[in-house]
Amino acid sequence: MKETLPVLTMFGLGVTLGAGGFIPQWLLPKGITMTILCILVFQVGLSIGSNDKFKDMIRGFRPSMLLLPLFTIAGTLLFSVLASLFISGRSTADCLAVGSGFAYYSLSSVLITELKSASAGVQIATELGTLALLVNIVREVVSLLGAPLFSRLFGKFAPISAAGINSMDVLLPSISRYSGKEMIPAAILHGIALELSVPLLVSLFCGIE
Repeated sequence: MKETLPVLTMFGLGVTLGAGGFIPQWLLPKGITMTILCILVFQVGLSIGSNDKFKDMIRGFRPSMLLLPLFTIAGTLLFSVLASLFISGRSTADCLAVGSGFAYYSLSSVLITELKSASAGVQIATELGTLALLVNIVREVVSLLGAPLFSRLFGKFAPISAAGINSMDVLLPSISRYSGKEMIPAAILHGIALELSVPLLVSLFCGIE
C-alpha cells in the first residue's frame, strides 16, 4: 500500500495541474512519454537481472513451472473479454490491453497511453491509460486484502495468481503467510514471467484496431 500511495498522489497532482492549465506547453515536449516508457522498460530488465534469486531460478528452471503464470495470463485475458461485454465504449482489444497490465500499473498505463495515441487520439489514449492505472491498482489492493480468503476458498496458488507481477515483491510476505513459505520460489518466478509479458501483450492488443 505504501508503494501505491505516492503513485496515486502524483496522478492526482498531475490531473490537477493539467486541468488548471498550470503546466506550460514547453514542459511537455513530444515524445516525452516514450522516453519515460523506455526508462520503465529498462527498469524492468534491471530489477529482474539484479534479483538475488534470479540466477538460482534459471538454474533450477523446469518447463512445468511456467504453468502457473500461463494460467494467470489465460484467466486474466478471459475475464477481460467477459468484462468487455458489459463495458460500453471500449473494444475487446482495449479491455485486453488493460487486463494485460497484471497489476503493473506504472508501466501498463504509460505504455497504453503512448501506443494508443496515434490510432485513437490523445484524449481516448489518456482515458484508457488512466483506466489501466486504476484497474491495476485495484487488482493490487484486492489481492493484498483478499489473500487469506483466496487461499482458504481456492487453494494456495490463488493468492499468487491474483497478485499478478506483485507476487515477486510487494505481496510476497502475504503469499508466504497464507500460501506457505514453500510457495515463495513459485511466486517469484510467476512475477518475473508476468513482468516480461506485460510489454509484449499490451503492445499486441494496443495494435489491434
